[in-house]
Amino acid sequence: MKKNVGSIDKIIRIILGLAIGGLGYFSGSWWGLVGIVPIATALVNFCPLYSLIGLNTGKKA
Repeated sequence: MKKNVGSIDKIIRIILGLAIGGLGYFSGSWWGLVGIVPIATALVNFCPLYSLIGLNTGKKA
């Protein structure tokens, strides 16, 4: 897996994932588990969707 998630993208993903998870928790919905996806992709610095469409928000080598 080649890293394709940059630092700004990583921060946005973590914030978005926490917001989705929090909304799901406070509304009592299991849909809050969807927040795990952006957090996981931020932590591993890899987004499968980005690799499919050829996008890379990381530093250029």
